[in-house]
Amino acid sequence: MAGRGLARGPGLLLVWLYGVMSVGAVSRSVLQIATEFDRAPLAYTLSALAAVVYVFITYTLVRGGETARKAALVCCAAELVGVLTVGTWTLAAPGAFPDATVWSDYGYGYVFIPVLLPVTGIVWLRKAKRPSPA
Repeated sequence: MAGRGLARGPGLLLVWLYGVMSVGAVSRSVLQIATEFDRAPLAYTLSALAAVVYVFITYTLVRGGETARKAALVCCAAELVGVLTVGTWTLAAPGAFPDATVWSDYGYGYVFIPVLLPVTGIVWLRKAKRPSPA
């Protein structure tokens, strides 16, 4: 893991945070979909999507390597777009969301970690790029 470069230094903190968010989002979405999906299908589906994104990014950070770095970078950018879109949508049309998603209000229910995490991930993943051989 350390030899591959992505899970070292600040990357190790990212792995830990994405891992925690994975467990939280997966647990939340599985419970909500299994017990009350009819109440807020859009919100619960978006929470499940967030869970998949968190799990994938965690996996790529642990896996390491240049291909994984690029995949994680693309996924972090998509995650940021998702958080900003859903966050704005929940503020502009709160009636569309009878229950919160992980990304509602830009991650307010998760101390804004969902909006800060992809930005931090993008910065780290860009710095972790290996210089091309000359």
